[in-house]
Amino acid sequence: MTTQDTAFSLRRLGDTTVDQVGWVIFGASAATLAGAYFFQYVLDLPPCEMCLWQRPPYWTAILMGVLAATAHHVRPLPRNFDRLLLGVAAAVFMVGAGIAFFHVGVEQKWWEGPTGCAGVAALPESFQDFQTGLAEAKVVRCDEIPWSFLGVSLAGYNMLISLALAAVAAWGVFKAKEPR
Repeated sequence: MTTQDTAFSLRRLGDTTVDQVGWVIFGASAATLAGAYFFQYVLDLPPCEMCLWQRPPYWTAILMGVLAATAHHVRPLPRNFDRLLLGVAAAVFMVGAGIAFFHVGVEQKWWEGPTGCAGVAALPESFQDFQTGLAEAKVVRCDEIPWSFLGVSLAGYNMLISLALAAVAAWGVFKAKEPR
């Protein structure tokens, strides 16, 4: 990539509108959740309790992203309502980054996690199923790292993604252009 290519990209970034930022927030949040469910259901990596705590901010951000992307079509909403929604998304991502940071701290043994940090199990249909489930239950501990890449756990990647998306949302609040 040349300097000219970089300058062109940065110039194009300056043309980004609030509704486009909303769609980016929506898409990136949906992709992050899809990744979490892929690890859970395809790679058979069940989430711990703290992993589950990290998902609601993305669901909230999906809603904020769609609403921010479409708010300029709805009247009579207040002026800059779409920017307010992106601000809420930025705050939600910061909360998610905080949860992920707490989880990373638990994984790294910097502090203790919650006492009820155990795996998720389906409700048994009978007492026999309950007994079998107890015997075969896999406890998913919050203080163990079941998967990492380049020395960073899933909670660590979630923290980085949340911080990046908070920055994107904040940029949309203050720098993005009005939709056409």
